[in-house]
Amino acid sequence: MKDAKTTRKIYILSGAGISAESGIKTFRDNDGLWENYSVEEVCSVQGWENDRQKVSDFYDARRADLEDKEPNRAHYALAELKKKYSNNIVLLTQNVDNLLEKAGCDEVIHLHGTLTDLRCENCSKEFNVGYKSQEGLKCPKCHSDNVRHNVVMFGEDAPKYAFLSALCQQADMLVVLGTSGQVIDTASLAQIVKNSILSNLDPDPSIDKHFKTCIHEPASTGVDKVTALIEEYLILEDQV
Repeated sequence: MKDAKTTRKIYILSGAGISAESGIKTFRDNDGLWENYSVEEVCSVQGWENDRQKVSDFYDARRADLEDKEPNRAHYALAELKKKYSNNIVLLTQNVDNLLEKAGCDEVIHLHGTLTDLRCENCSKEFNVGYKSQEGLKCPKCHSDNVRHNVVMFGEDAPKYAFLSALCQQADMLVVLGTSGQVIDTASLAQIVKNSILSNLDPDPSIDKHFKTCIHEPASTGVDKVTALIEEYLILEDQV
C-alpha cells in the first residue's frame, strides 16, 4: 500500500464496457442479454409484480453465467490502483458482476446491487449465495422464504446513489470507464468536477465535450492510459 501524501479524492465510475471483454453481455448488445426479453419484463418493479418466477429465473441464469467469467486487464488495473492508493481512490460501479472483487478489490461500491447476493423482503438482510439458484433458499436471519435478487430494478430506489452526491462534493477528479452515460448522467457529473477523464470504446460528442480528457479504445488497453494519468495527478500533487 502506497498512499499518496495528498488527500485528493479520485472517484472512478465503471460500467458494462469494462466487463464486456470478459464475456458479459452489455445492456445494448444486438445479440446480447436482452434479445429474448424486454426490460420491462425482467428488470422493472412492474415486471417483478407481474411474474416473480420469470424474474427470479432470469437472475438465476445471469448468476450461473457469471461463475466462469474472469476479470480482464481493466479489472486488475483498477484493483492494483486501489491497493496502491487506498485512501485516494473510490471505486464505484454500475455493474452487478463481481469481476472487480475477483481481481482482488474488496472495496467496491455497487450502485445497482450485486448479482451474487439475495435480499430478504421481510427483514432486508442481504446474503451471499454465490452462483446458486435462489430456488428454495431462505433468509439466514429471519428464515423467511420471501427473498429476491439483490439488483436494483427500474422503478425502485437505488440507495447507493448517495455516493454520487458524495462524489459531487468530494471528488478532485472524476474518471468514467466503459459506460454510455445514459443510466447515470456522467456528462453532468463531469461539469461539476474540475478534472475529468472518460474512457469509452466509441466516441459520443454530446458526452465527450464535457470531459477534460477522452480515450477511445477497449477498456483493457485504455485503462493503462487512465491509471497513468491518475498516478501523474497524485504524484505531482505530492511534489508541490
